[in-house]
Amino acid sequence: MSLTLQGMTWLTRRQVLVGSAGLVGAASVLGAPALGQSSSGPLKIGVLLPRSGILAQAGQSCARAEAIGASVLKGLGYSVEILSADTESNTDTARARAEKLINDGAHVIVGAFDSGQTGAAAQVCEQRGIPLVVNIAAAPQLTEQGYKTFFRNFPTSLDLVGNAFPLMKEVFATTGKAPTKALFLHANDTFGMANKGAFERLFPNAAMPFSMLEPIAYDPKAQDLSVEVAKAKASGAELLIVTTRAADAILIVREMVKQRFEPMGIMSPGSSGLYDEQFYKVLGKYSDYATTILPWYDGKTPLSQQVRAEFVKIFPKDNFEGHAFNIGCTLDALLVAADAHKRAGTTAAPALLEALRTTKLETHMMIGPAITFDAKGQNVNFSSAVVQNLDQRPTVVLPKGAAEKAPVFPMPGWQNRG
Repeated sequence: MSLTLQGMTWLTRRQVLVGSAGLVGAASVLGAPALGQSSSGPLKIGVLLPRSGILAQAGQSCARAEAIGASVLKGLGYSVEILSADTESNTDTARARAEKLINDGAHVIVGAFDSGQTGAAAQVCEQRGIPLVVNIAAAPQLTEQGYKTFFRNFPTSLDLVGNAFPLMKEVFATTGKAPTKALFLHANDTFGMANKGAFERLFPNAAMPFSMLEPIAYDPKAQDLSVEVAKAKASGAELLIVTTRAADAILIVREMVKQRFEPMGIMSPGSSGLYDEQFYKVLGKYSDYATTILPWYDGKTPLSQQVRAEFVKIFPKDNFEGHAFNIGCTLDALLVAADAHKRAGTTAAPALLEALRTTKLETHMMIGPAITFDAKGQNVNFSSAVVQNLDQRPTVVLPKGAAEKAPVFPMPGWQNRG
């Protein structure tokens, strides 16, 4: 059967029924039993995402993995049913919707894109004894709480920034140009502050060719970032390092064009925004040459090729590369949950948790070795790539073995673009 996306609808149930039912198992021992749960039948995965509100673009992009997952999970022999919920880009709502998903029978929660909302869901899942598999959320503290039900298949801010520094230097070495002064412009939300903390911790020993100027923070809900961009321009920064989402990334670049602020480059260690589909659609040629250093999908694997084919069928008017990161991270989280269920042979929480702890998932979409989790529930097997916007699509430019094209640095001025 096919699966359709209902991006803005809260708790719309999508049926992805595949394969045979699991075996009967024990009830959860870590918290109160979830209402309506059964240890037999397909695995019910509650997918918790910001489908509306300030993070709606990213949440709806992640949600495309639900639609694509129908045939992908079936082809891999998994038996799941997906329940959907909207955090409305709000931490308190995320907590309430996680509770609702569990009460409606979810055996596992997948989500929630934003670190703050993920943290709220993690508290609920820990109290209820229900596994939470994180698709995207980088705040390091999430795996420092001692949770027994938390499994993050995404790097921490320390990992993102730590992986970014040597790849930045490789960009400079490849192009023969390097900035001498850089400025960190970032949202003051949980993710932005986590990245700021990672920068401050790692930069002194990174041996970068540039010095760091005083960082500038902003409210991600702001509708005008002209003052912040003016301060960045006045600082004389030759490299703008950002932590953004799509909406604020668009505001920043628009102001840079308007104010004729033309640094050598715009780079981000792992945040969304610069490679999102909306960024290209709104900014056109001004979206080019922005660079993100982050985990990326392996386009050469059969799984990625199948996902692309399904995407084209279901979303023919959309550009796959503009959603590939969000889809890949979310689909891999769904695969982690489904794989644990298949190995456990039951939907009972204790067996699912034990299966998740022993995960070794070879078949996944993002670049890197098999997905495994350490004692804190963190997957440490991540690799990063340098993804630069070229011809209005995210393009891998480093490392050289995976590169589609060579990196461009410095970037052309705003008025020198075709």
